[in-house]
Amino acid sequence: MVRPHRFHPNPETVADNTFQAHTPTHPAAETARRARARAEVTTAAAQLEAAGVRVHLFDDLGGSHTPDSVFPNNWFSTQAGGHAAIYPMVAQNRRRERRSDVIDLLKAEYSVLDVIDFSGLEADGVYLEGTGAMVLDHIARVAYTARSHRADPVALERFCTHFNYEPVVFATADTQGRPCYHTNVVLCVGTAFAMGGFHMITDGAGRDAVCARLHETGRDIIELTAHQIGEFAGNALELSGAQGRVLALSHRAAASLTPAQRGAIERSARLLPLEVPTIEQAGGSVRCMLAGVHLARRRDVAVSSNGHAAVTAEI
Repeated sequence: MVRPHRFHPNPETVADNTFQAHTPTHPAAETARRARARAEVTTAAAQLEAAGVRVHLFDDLGGSHTPDSVFPNNWFSTQAGGHAAIYPMVAQNRRRERRSDVIDLLKAEYSVLDVIDFSGLEADGVYLEGTGAMVLDHIARVAYTARSHRADPVALERFCTHFNYEPVVFATADTQGRPCYHTNVVLCVGTAFAMGGFHMITDGAGRDAVCARLHETGRDIIELTAHQIGEFAGNALELSGAQGRVLALSHRAAASLTPAQRGAIERSARLLPLEVPTIEQAGGSVRCMLAGVHLARRRDVAVSSNGHAAVTAEI
């Protein structure tokens, strides 16, 4: 996780991110928003740790040139077996989010065999914005991907070939006919369930294929409405906690779920709502804030008395 100190919605991404809010820009409002965003990340990290989730928390003190740094899942990801990837980003200011100290931390605390850097594709206008552009089924090795200029098929093919994923690509549209900017705002794949705005998949055969692929892996399908997608209910992430699996999502997202949907989720994971209304103004929610670690701990790393290895660094 990254705690921002100069948070504000990104003007370079607002054109295609329909979840992004238009907010006041006068100095008093900016100062208050920055403080709220910083506090929301601090509290969210503490709640995750209280649930037994190991958190590595970094601070971004670099100024207003990295407004979306709170969403690190777009620039890097990790894969089981000791692999990490760095991704090509569309917005110029988002490319500044990449930082060596995060990768150094992973290498120091986990077994990392290689780091594959796809960011050079930016020079050719080819982009793949990490686990925002792709929702990865780490069990069945499927990369669910909504078509957009943030998920170029060339980069997707390279990722899937290198890390042994099957690409499942589909077109989406919201109620205004606009494609979804990132897959992870419309789809969440957990161990025993998958929830998403399947109605947003524009091709009927493609929609059936996605649902069938999820059914094949034994998951319950939870259909989210357009309203629930707008409340970020699809932007959730299943995590391993001390007492079992938890589903991290925002309070806003959790409040939009029906009792039946909650029941379907809670058969396999405990809901863990986090209060992040300021962060959500930037067009992303809890899942976007979390870059998952799918690496084995190094045997020579000391663990703190509470069993966690939360590390804070600054940039």
